[in-house]
Amino acid sequence: MLASLVGGAPTIASPSTVKQIATPSEATTATDIAQAAGRRPVGAGTPRRVCGTPSLIGVAEGPPGATMVSTSQDLPTLVKQAPAGTTFWLEPGVHTLGDDQFDQVQPKDGDRFIGAPGAVIDGRGVNRYAFGGYAEGVTISYLTIQGFGVGIGDNPGEGVVNHDSGDNWYIDHNTIRLNAGAGVFLGNGGKAVRNCLRANGEYGFQSFETDGAHDVVLRGNEIAGNNSADWETTHPGCGCSGGGKFWNTRNARVVGNFVHHNHGPGLWADTNDVGFLFERNYISDNEAQGIFYEISYNASITNNTLARNGWKVGSEKGSEFPVGAIYLSEAGSDIRAGALYGRELEISGNRFLDNWAGVMAWENPDRFAGSPFNTSSSFTTLVNPSVATVANCGNPDLVGQSPYFDDCRWKTQHLRVERNEFILRPERIPQCTVARGCGFMGLVANVGTVPDWSPYKGYVVPDNISLHQGNVWRNNTYAGPWRFMIGLLGPEVAWSTWRSAPFNQDVGSTLR
Repeated sequence: MLASLVGGAPTIASPSTVKQIATPSEATTATDIAQAAGRRPVGAGTPRRVCGTPSLIGVAEGPPGATMVSTSQDLPTLVKQAPAGTTFWLEPGVHTLGDDQFDQVQPKDGDRFIGAPGAVIDGRGVNRYAFGGYAEGVTISYLTIQGFGVGIGDNPGEGVVNHDSGDNWYIDHNTIRLNAGAGVFLGNGGKAVRNCLRANGEYGFQSFETDGAHDVVLRGNEIAGNNSADWETTHPGCGCSGGGKFWNTRNARVVGNFVHHNHGPGLWADTNDVGFLFERNYISDNEAQGIFYEISYNASITNNTLARNGWKVGSEKGSEFPVGAIYLSEAGSDIRAGALYGRELEISGNRFLDNWAGVMAWENPDRFAGSPFNTSSSFTTLVNPSVATVANCGNPDLVGQSPYFDDCRWKTQHLRVERNEFILRPERIPQCTVARGCGFMGLVANVGTVPDWSPYKGYVVPDNISLHQGNVWRNNTYAGPWRFMIGLLGPEVAWSTWRSAPFNQDVGSTLR
């Protein structure tokens, strides 16, 4: 729980009472995989912890020229009175920001905030945000930032650090925990490096700007136990949970993070994200998908380890939909959306260990720009946006004609799923049964049904995703009782069918 009500006042749990999130030992995992695959394992190696490590201990002395901030001083007032580009060194102890819910620090361009060992900024369940405003080039380092938000479920879709998505913020070596909403927001050029983003109410982080964010970096963070307020239960279908969420973001580098035990997906990119690199991340024990890439484009997902993801949601959903460690929902590559990774969406060199399912690549024919059944209703595709507008794509007289027929639909296309190791040991996965959708690989769509004027009704999209959109699995190694779906969601096909004409998948692959 994010907070509890004691005597009618919201109180945030003390850090000392937070249960340590354990990670199962991986001591024998590499050996298991090497023996099963017959060659050296790929993936991200072992996870790298950040939370609670010496790397987060602050700076013992303030840098030359820094403004020293004691726990008895009011940091927002000091910042307001200082010139842009000031460095503030916060002494050890607990710093507070005032007694109004909107009391917060409003940095100026180029300001730096550095914590001494033991420096904490605590919202006390009183203040909603720690750092806000539109300053650029702000740096926040070596601080513990906790307790922001005035109760369970506060700050929906809002961030505690960089609340207004200021550009080029550098957020490094902080512990950001036990806050409502998202711990960190990343705007254009934003970088989050070597932080502990833990047990925040909605997300550990979010990347968003109204007109789209770009050039975002998420590197070397530990992102654990987020969505503690269980947003998907209280707001069904909100798409607002998990370790972190990217919205409408271009060119993001997500490298070397340890993403685990989040309530929901680990890393989720949703709606016209493009040009993403997911590399050398260790993504484990998340309740839903490890990586979820939705109505988005052009990604490289390489040399990651994905272990034990999707167990909770998979066992609850039954056979409704296999919960993939990687889930592509109407997501593929198109050079018109951007040159970076524009020819192939690559999933390669990854190690998959005991996830509920493997790679699930999916399209919903009823979800296209202009469709009343598209939940991202105000967005159109990126491939021809001046022509394939929401209005034109929603026009029954146009959408069936060229170029609208092709350009109004987000497509799962040009996938390259290759040189991955997929290890499945059902006996280690609670409730892992075929009937519950456990152990599947899929390249599928449903039958198009609505709206009644849709040109994608029937088997148009199942046929295209499986036969005509350049989606290729090859040179993979499978160990365990893997099962396959192709074309239509639901029916299982044999390994021989998956590999033979007309599908011709997994040339050069082995199944042991």
